[in-house]
Amino acid sequence: MALDTDTAKPEGAAITSPATAPDGASDRAGRRLRRRRRFSPLTRRILAVNMLALAFLVGGVLYLDQFRTSVIAARMDALMTQGEIIGAAIGQSATTGEFSIDLDVGIAQQILRRLVAPTGTRARLFGEDGRLLVDTRQAATGGPVMAFDLPPPEAQTTFQALLETLYDTIVPRLPRFDPKPSAIDPRIEVASNYPEAQRALHGLPTAAERVAPDGTPVLTAAIPVQRLRKVLGVLMLSVEARDVEEIVRSARLGIVQVFAVALAATILLSLYLAGTIARPIRRLALAAERVRQGRGRRVALPDFSRRADEIGDLAASLAGMTEALYDRINAIESFAADVAHELKNPLSSIRSALETLERVEDPALRARLMAIANDDVRRLDRLITDISEASRLDAELARAEAAPVDIGRLLTSLADVYGATRQIGEHAIKVELPADALLVVPGFEGRLGQVFRNLIDNALSFSPAGASVRLAARREGNRVIASVADEGPGLPEGAAANVFNRFYSERPEGEAFGTHSGLGLSIARQIVEAHGGHISGENYLGPDGNVAGARFTVDLPT
Repeated sequence: MALDTDTAKPEGAAITSPATAPDGASDRAGRRLRRRRRFSPLTRRILAVNMLALAFLVGGVLYLDQFRTSVIAARMDALMTQGEIIGAAIGQSATTGEFSIDLDVGIAQQILRRLVAPTGTRARLFGEDGRLLVDTRQAATGGPVMAFDLPPPEAQTTFQALLETLYDTIVPRLPRFDPKPSAIDPRIEVASNYPEAQRALHGLPTAAERVAPDGTPVLTAAIPVQRLRKVLGVLMLSVEARDVEEIVRSARLGIVQVFAVALAATILLSLYLAGTIARPIRRLALAAERVRQGRGRRVALPDFSRRADEIGDLAASLAGMTEALYDRINAIESFAADVAHELKNPLSSIRSALETLERVEDPALRARLMAIANDDVRRLDRLITDISEASRLDAELARAEAAPVDIGRLLTSLADVYGATRQIGEHAIKVELPADALLVVPGFEGRLGQVFRNLIDNALSFSPAGASVRLAARREGNRVIASVADEGPGLPEGAAANVFNRFYSERPEGEAFGTHSGLGLSIARQIVEAHGGHISGENYLGPDGNVAGARFTVDLPT
């Protein structure tokens, strides 16, 4: 059988990187890698995302301030309860008349002085017509001034002082979610100046919150004063809730302290996380840059294979890719050396023939030298064509889209083509296929057809006159096994391992030298391996135990 392959050559020990100059984009990427500071963009992004999430959470707590709202609501409920108690007392005790009920302002003032003054609450009593009758702030009398020693201020740490300074600087400038009306009293106080008092005159107890000029919340509660279901006036209690602001401030400072600790922990954890992600990626990127600029040096990539995560997978993939790159560089070097060697032979022969032709006068010898030169030119043409085919094969297969290929139909079509051009007495081609077998594989029909054509041509060239070439295919699990067998002398001893090497050629007797380039089976192996398959050659024995011929097998995944 024709062994149209490359010659076996030892792999070169030296591994070199491509010598082509890097393009502008690669140069810029390399410079950017070398300029990278301690905190990479990925580290900054991780820090920003984690810190912003925490900042939004704390900012939302401070801005919405549910705690302050609940404290204000509790104080408002207490003020309403106090007002209802005092309003009921006034309605019960400070009224005159049996048929026409009126308020007794003097008694009402005494009740308010006794019940309201000790609580520090301001009370105003409006009449049925809305006029101000009593204001405890105006009616208050002086008393002895009592002095108490204030407790010494608590010692503060630098951290607490810094937090309070930041709080007092930032929080007052935050926009209010629910702005409140001003608590500035009008020059003439009447019930119509206060919406809550107006509602209370209609029998509806109402509470409201205002804000003093210094920002202190002022809580008011307007309670109707009634006797026998008649509204005689409105009692409006108001209190400056300074303690509320202190309570809220203390709670907010606690939240800020927790935020500061959580922020510090977040920064440390983010730096640790970024280090476990960004640092290995940076090391891999720098190693890949060194591979690109290797200039003949073999660069070892960092080993992160023990990491059971995506970084470990990336490192393993880059290591495999680098090994494949070096293998491809070696293969290119070896291929270039083989091509140079194969091209030199016919070129040397042509040069010798031409040099001799200049000195020879014998017409017969001159014709013979011209024939030699013509044969070598045809051999060069064939070599260059096959070398071009082999060199662009990988790129073509990488760009093409795989499609289902029926191996049984392909073998049958090839047998029909060879049978149509077969002359009387030439070799017969037989196809052996199992009935109803699904022999479909994903691939490229044209290239797989080229594989089997090469195998059939080799089988025909080695088959004796009158012999046949058998094509067969079968399915084994998730594989399709196809074979081409001849009835020739078989493979020479030890040749099964070398027949697929480039430029290896073991030709039958009588065939003119240089008829084959030695790349046919090498190209066939290249195509089969690009399909994820395997190709092999072997001798098979006849019934008498002797070699009956050679058989080449193509194993393809489905």
